[in-house]
Amino acid sequence: METFLSSHSLSSPFFNPKPYFPPPSIHLPKPIITCSTSSSPKKQTLTSVKSSLAIPRNWLVHAQQGIAALALSLALSFTPVTANNALASEFDVINEGPPKDSYVVDDAGVLSRVTKTDLKNLLSDLEYRKKFKINFITVRKLTSKADAFEYADQVLEKWYPSVEEGNNKGIVVLVTSQKEGAVTGGPAFVQAVGESVLDATVSENLPVLATEEKYNEALLSSAKRLVAAIDGLPDPGGPTVKDNKRESNFKTKEETDEKRGQFTLVVGGLLVIAFVVPMAQYYAYISRK
Repeated sequence: METFLSSHSLSSPFFNPKPYFPPPSIHLPKPIITCSTSSSPKKQTLTSVKSSLAIPRNWLVHAQQGIAALALSLALSFTPVTANNALASEFDVINEGPPKDSYVVDDAGVLSRVTKTDLKNLLSDLEYRKKFKINFITVRKLTSKADAFEYADQVLEKWYPSVEEGNNKGIVVLVTSQKEGAVTGGPAFVQAVGESVLDATVSENLPVLATEEKYNEALLSSAKRLVAAIDGLPDPGGPTVKDNKRESNFKTKEETDEKRGQFTLVVGGLLVIAFVVPMAQYYAYISRK
């Protein structure tokens, strides 16, 4: 049987009579050996630290997401919906009935405090003297009725259901988005004002001034005109319609033909110069030779 001897065993002092000097030791870093079955205490410590740091970080992310969701829900709950608000305000004016302490329902929010006070003084004096009551209503737009006249009739029928209640009542409606208005009322009110003044108020005071966004002046001038008609005074008239015809920026055919002729003349002259001048220079150069 053969015996295998390692190199380390051959280099021992028993087989080599020479003195044995061990090689100098070199300090190398020890490799880190990991085992799947067990883990070192350092690794466990690092893992526990990472997990402890991950917990507050995840909590912070969830908290931010919760705050963002809460803010979004609050924003959606408090954001007004235009169509629903317009529809609600339109019917709210009808359902709330005539104002008790004033003569104005400014649902569109376009009237100043001074205008409301002037209307109240003018219309309260009319009601005290002539027993006629006129209510003014402003709305942004109409969605239930085709125009201001149908809406005004609906308000009159809802506020004053019987003929006796609405006999001496008048309703003036101004729709700011459509720049139009309407005047309606009971039989006694229509007879006291007169058809001509009613038509003139609807066609002059309300639409003309509303187009210029002079809503305060539109209602106040209409009120003065109606009150003057009921009192039998001369008609103060309405605003004059301004001629807003704009001049056209397009040129006429004669101007276009004239400009075209001038342009053709200029271009032709430049072409002649571009061909004649080089040829003349070349002819002069050849003549000198």
